[in-house]
Amino acid sequence: MKKTLSLLALAASLATAAQAQAQETKVGVGISGWTGFAPLTLAKEAGIFKKNGLDVSIKKIPQKDRHLAIASGDVQCAATTVETWIVWNANGVATTQIFQLDKSYGADGMIVKPGIAKIADLKGKTVAASAPGTAPYFGLAWMLKKNGVSIKDVKVVNLEPQAAANAFIAGTGGLDAGMTYEPYLSGVRAKPEAGTIIATTLDYPMVMDTFGCTPKFLAENPKAAKALADSYFEALALIKKDPKKSFEIMGADVKQSGEAFEKSQAYLRWQDKAANQKFFAGEHASFSKEAAELLLEVGIIKAIPDLSKLADTRFIQ
Repeated sequence: MKKTLSLLALAASLATAAQAQAQETKVGVGISGWTGFAPLTLAKEAGIFKKNGLDVSIKKIPQKDRHLAIASGDVQCAATTVETWIVWNANGVATTQIFQLDKSYGADGMIVKPGIAKIADLKGKTVAASAPGTAPYFGLAWMLKKNGVSIKDVKVVNLEPQAAANAFIAGTGGLDAGMTYEPYLSGVRAKPEAGTIIATTLDYPMVMDTFGCTPKFLAENPKAAKALADSYFEALALIKKDPKKSFEIMGADVKQSGEAFEKSQAYLRWQDKAANQKFFAGEHASFSKEAAELLLEVGIIKAIPDLSKLADTRFIQ
């Protein structure tokens, strides 16, 4: 009798486990190796997503291609900068931001070769940046404009952030300046003879990352969307609770030691739920407006999309 009861209990347990697994919502997420996105990796590796009923696959996709992955259905959600969502929506890739990930505090910057004293001196020079429609390209346009120079006044060579930093460190590429971010910016910090970091987001606070999904995914999976946001905030709590282990996990994903990752993350601020609520209460809309106007001015977009539809704050309440 006991044996029968034990078998029944085991069967019930397996059935419950199978049912729980069946209820996990599958979601593909497109990111890059940017330090600010690392808590998403932590949420996956530490089992937070799974605990919250999500089966998340994280795919490393260059920013210039991330919207194509969303449009094709390869991923349903992504992490990117606030202004990039404007570009994607303007180009017909409907996406909605649901929570903020981080703000850069010196983690993104412009490197210049020795002898260039100010950004205005870049007129007529060669500058490395990712393709139009990406954060580094937008950052370049933003910094140049604030110094009275148009992006049309420089020659832009399209290099991804890691390649741009490596070109300076190796002394190759014939570049006068380049846009990059952490963890690659730290490589330049460690070799000052390779170039000067002339400006970062401490000087120009315009790199803010958010997480978003397609309207279709949000409409069909509101509970999963809430679980994604909650999981991110839980990952931030885990970093505070066990920083050493968390930095090791996040660093390993970008081939850094825990110590090196800890140093690179010092140049940004991950945003918890309270910070999210404050950000979406006003700053998000005002920045989006200024960013959209610049994107239109430099020809990245042909028309400004409906900015009121770019965010859905239900999931951070």
